[in-house]
Amino acid sequence: MAYPRPMPSLLQRVCMPIMAALAAAAPMAAAELPATPAAWRAAAGADIEAAVQVTRTNHPGMHDPRNPAFAAHLDAAHRHGLQLAGQVKDMAGYVAAVDGFNTRIGDGHAGLAVRIDKALLPKPRWPGFVTVWRGDGLYVHTATAAQPAPGSKLLACDGKPAEDLIRTNVFAFQGRVAEAGQWWSDARNLFIDTHNPFVVRPRHCSFALDGKLTQHALAWRDIGAEAERLLAASSDGDARGVGMSEPRKNLYWMSMPTFHPDEAERNAYRAVNRRIVADRARYLAADAVVVDLRKNGGGSSSWAREFARALWGAARVDAAMAAFSANTEVWWRASLGNTDYVAWMAGELDRQGQAEGAAWARTQAEGMRAALGRGAPFHVERRAADAGAAPAAGAEPPFSQPLYVVVPGDCASACLDALDVFTRFPNTRLVGAPSSADSRYMEVRRENLASGLAAVRVPNKMYVNRGRTDGKVYQPDIPVTAVAWTMQSLLKVIERDLAARQAR
Repeated sequence: MAYPRPMPSLLQRVCMPIMAALAAAAPMAAAELPATPAAWRAAAGADIEAAVQVTRTNHPGMHDPRNPAFAAHLDAAHRHGLQLAGQVKDMAGYVAAVDGFNTRIGDGHAGLAVRIDKALLPKPRWPGFVTVWRGDGLYVHTATAAQPAPGSKLLACDGKPAEDLIRTNVFAFQGRVAEAGQWWSDARNLFIDTHNPFVVRPRHCSFALDGKLTQHALAWRDIGAEAERLLAASSDGDARGVGMSEPRKNLYWMSMPTFHPDEAERNAYRAVNRRIVADRARYLAADAVVVDLRKNGGGSSSWAREFARALWGAARVDAAMAAFSANTEVWWRASLGNTDYVAWMAGELDRQGQAEGAAWARTQAEGMRAALGRGAPFHVERRAADAGAAPAAGAEPPFSQPLYVVVPGDCASACLDALDVFTRFPNTRLVGAPSSADSRYMEVRRENLASGLAAVRVPNKMYVNRGRTDGKVYQPDIPVTAVAWTMQSLLKVIERDLAARQAR
């Protein structure tokens, strides 16, 4: 059968400009902010109450037969959020209460998104050094005064073991503690002070390097340009823009830092794919091809899929993905708000001249409206009409050389979709960190609250029997625990694996 392209998220693929515009709605101005501690406290409580009500009315999880605990889980997050809200005194407290509420929900596609202009928030602070998680602990990546020494491992702060402190100060307010990749992306925030009133900022910390123990008193100061540079370098290394390079003869490095490309990046993706198709023999004879997903924050899964189709052959990739999603269904939550949103989206796509996307969205809106009329909680999307038999693999010779995929810890959403595609083929090896994970609830819209301080994230649909199970984390075939993730250090790991392959 032909791979049914609407299944992985046609709405996301064709509506990225619209969705980006919605996400970038104007933040709240200073004059409209609450002016007293009591007003901030009231706003936090009211917004969490409103978020819970919107979620109960619209979220697919409320009627998900495979997740009967969803309502109780939401109630627990509700109680926790209100407990924090009752202690709020200012803007930073409002943000922390919202973050604590979101964390208890435990799904990046639900909860509240704060709309306060970041320029109005108190400046975050740091202690003059940057840390990174590398599987078994938090390590110093860079320090402005060379103290603590780069490479030092955090042992404890103020008598509290490092991992316990990370759980209470970081994962109680951000990230998902059960996902291995989230430790790689979020644990580092232990040393970023956002003025959260519910945590105690570390004051004295102990580190170890080469068997030597050192103690350090932390001097917190505002994050400035230098700190921003060091934080970016430690997080993403020297991740490059979209494009293919050849760091050494016969090894090709494809950088994919975004699946939400602008026009220049879209052209770069298309140019690489054309080059592969036109000169495929070169890539079939390569020592290796590397796909670098550092900095990738998701977007549209089509960019990774089209690259894979150029490399392995379109029919071969389509057949593999059809098999992967053979049992997948998409259930749209037929609430009034969700239905109106999808109908509006169809009109927007019509105005943009995107006839295929508009017709598809209109079909889903009509199905949702019909479900509403009969009191059914879901409209089940019909599979593509041609989803009958898998196509032949095609005449193109297979790409059988090693493909290495550099995976950052925050790889989620469309970045995970890319891993779904690449790992269909046995010559793929994942390099780097464990990934993050997705829930089954997807296709998010935002519903602004009356306060203007936040918007509710509302997933419109859920996947049923998806090929990748809910909460699945991709583990690396080749973990990279070096403190610095540069292209050169990653390449060294890959070259070592290539040499081991040749020696076998």
